[in-house]
Formats: sequence, C-alpha cells, structure tokens
Amino acid sequence: MPAAEVEITTGSIRHLLRTQARETLGDAVDDPLRKVAQGWDNEVWRLGEAFAVRLPRRGLAAPLIVNEQRVLPTLAALLAGSGLSLPVPVVAGRPDDTFLWHWSVVAWADGDRGLDIPRARRRGWARPLAHALRALHVPAPADHPVNPVRGVPLVQRDAAFRERLDGLIAVQALTGPTVQTLTAHWDAGLRASAWPGRPVWIHGDLHPGNLVASGPVLRGVIDFGDVTAGDPAYDLAVGWLAFDADGRRDFDRALDGAYDRATLVRAKAWASAVAVILLAHSDDNPDYARLGTETAEELGADSPTWPAG
Repeated sequence: MPAAEVEITTGSIRHLLRTQARETLGDAVDDPLRKVAQGWDNEVWRLGEAFAVRLPRRGLAAPLIVNEQRVLPTLAALLAGSGLSLPVPVVAGRPDDTFLWHWSVVAWADGDRGLDIPRARRRGWARPLAHALRALHVPAPADHPVNPVRGVPLVQRDAAFRERLDGLIAVQALTGPTVQTLTAHWDAGLRASAWPGRPVWIHGDLHPGNLVASGPVLRGVIDFGDVTAGDPAYDLAVGWLAFDADGRRDFDRALDGAYDRATLVRAKAWASAVAVILLAHSDDNPDYARLGTETAEELGADSPTWPAG
C-alpha cells in the first residue's frame, strides 16, 4: 500500500467538520469519530451512527474525491430504482489551511463489507447488482471523469498485464495451470471485438470490497473514486470477482442479454487482469490477496468463451 502523504487525525477532521459542515449536519459535527477503513487512496472515519467522512491520504487520490462529488448525484438518479445505496456526498468539503484536498461526508451504509461474506452466501446479490449495472451503463456526457486504466481497450493494458504476470511467475507465486488460465482469458479478450458504442458510465473498481451487504442481501455500492466512462466489460468482471458458479449463472440471467458475447468475453479478461493486480500488489493485505486467488480459481473453472461450461 502506498504510504500516506498526510496525517489524518480526530482533531484535523473535527476542525473541518466544525468549520464547513455545521450548517448541514448541526450538532452531529461533534459526534464521536473513529477510523474504520484505509485504502490505497482514502481513509474513512465513522461520524456518530449516521455519517462517514471520506478523506484522501495522498495527492494522487485528491482529484478522485472531486469526481465523486461531481457525478455521484447523477449516478444515484440513474440507480434510484435499484434499492441500493450510493455514497452521495452530504457535505462536499473543500481544502483549507489545515487540509490541502477536497473531502466528503456521506451517509453511513449499514451492513458488512462484501469481502467478508463467503461467496456461497453472495448469490442473492446477483440479480440486484446486474439490474444496477444495466441502469448505470448508459452513455456518459463528454465531460465525464477520465481514467487512463479503467474501461479502456484491453490492448492498452496488455503490456502491464504481461509484466505483472511475468513478475508473479518469477517469484513462483503462480502455478503453471493458473498462468495458462489467466493468459487464455486475457488473450480471448484481446481477440474479441472492442466496445462499439459510446462510452458508458462505469464504476471502475467494482469488487466485493466495494459492496455492502447483510449476508445474502446486497445493500449498497461504495467507493466511486475511479468512476469514469468506457467499456462496461470492466464492471462486468465482478461476475468472477464476487460470485461462485451459481451466483454467476444468476448474474448472467439477470443481465438478460443486455451485453453481447464479445463484451462478456472482455469481462473475463478484465477479471484476469484484476486478479493479477491483486496477486501482485497485496503483500500487506491478505484479504485482497485471497480475493486474487479466489478470482483466479473461478476463472479456472470457466472456459475463456461465454457462457461458461
């Protein structure tokens, strides 16, 4: 995990809340604060029972908060009928003399991190998630946030995929069959036709760590820092990141033919790429290392073409 470039403390957050959020939150700005999550880009602190404060921990992530503040109201409107919560900013915090970057207060999403729920219990997520993605994947305006690595044509990430895979092979972190599986899915995606339509909205980082659920019930989708527009196949990779074979069958049925065969083949390629990223960069995070291993195993159970088996 990249090192933090700032020290975020209870005191620094309290100052931001009292100077910028009191008009919106009232006395809630003085509610108890506790740190509940830290990713590569952001820290999340729970504020009382109702809110969470999301702050970037390094400069590279600072523009991502601005993207969330700008587009999440639009995306929430698209997904209004999904029944899933989205972290629409309640307070769009600004930089000041004590904190250099934008930050947000969002409603607290009740439930557990999806990564902590076993795959066999996630099958109930398949239908609502598929319906939500179909609602999300509509053409985005020309001024959508740009992400150079999410939702782009697969060929643009070919060198990075093979470099990471070679690195894992060099340290004997992958067996021969797994290497063959990941390579076969990636190559099949490269051979598939590219996304032919206009760029559509995509979450850009859709995996079980960014889903909130109560056991088999999906509650919400969080962390839209990588939101962009492009090939929807990137989001559809969640079929292998989140589900087992039964869950994927339900996910596929709920997609109801909304995506062509080539898009689903590219989705498997993106799942392979994300598995390799997780395996190559999760030495200090066993939960995500395990997710990489599980995703590779799920891909190993499927042929590189769609539908599986």
